Amino acid sequence: MTGESLGHLLYLLLLMVAVGGWFLTSARPSASRLLQQATIWVLIFLGVIAIIGLWPEIRSTVVPRQQVLSSTTGRIVEIPLGPDGHYQVRILVNGSPVMFTVDTGATDIVLSRRDAEAAGIDPESLSFAGAAMTANGPVRTARITLARMDLEGIVDETVPAVVTDGQLDASLLGMGYLARFDRIEIAGNRLRLIR
Repeated sequence: MTGESLGHLLYLLLLMVAVGGWFLTSARPSASRLLQQATIWVLIFLGVIAIIGLWPEIRSTVVPRQQVLSSTTGRIVEIPLGPDGHYQVRILVNGSPVMFTVDTGATDIVLSRRDAEAAGIDPESLSFAGAAMTANGPVRTARITLARMDLEGIVDETVPAVVTDGQLDASLLGMGYLARFDRIEIAGNRLRLIR
């Protein structure tokens, strides 16, 4: 148990003691009512702890994630439509996970400065000599080559990309990468990349 987890547990125990103390002082005349309310609060407390502990499993069943489907013709990666109306795909870039927004209107793979750093690229050492037009206006870009991209076991090496010097909430997965697939399908709020 980490120090942070222990701190959370102690906080919850202190909260339970405070609520329990309040019940004891406010419901002295009626012991059965006190026992009933204490039982309800203990069950609520245990339920909250169970939800917090099981949240990763609950989230994975409620919110669909990308997955690999079996196929006799090749590998299929299926990506669900996100709550924001975009397809978000997680790819290991140089071994580090990066969340990309699929953007068929983008020519290149575009990394934000933050994602470039996560992938082991120092944006301060790049020459931002290129330019790109975005919805927010022109931004400077730097051409790079990614050593490795791994999408659910589909591996590409020496992949051209750019790092943007502008504000970018999420990295973009443009046609430079999507064109590497044999087929791209969108149906039923799911994007399928087939290779």
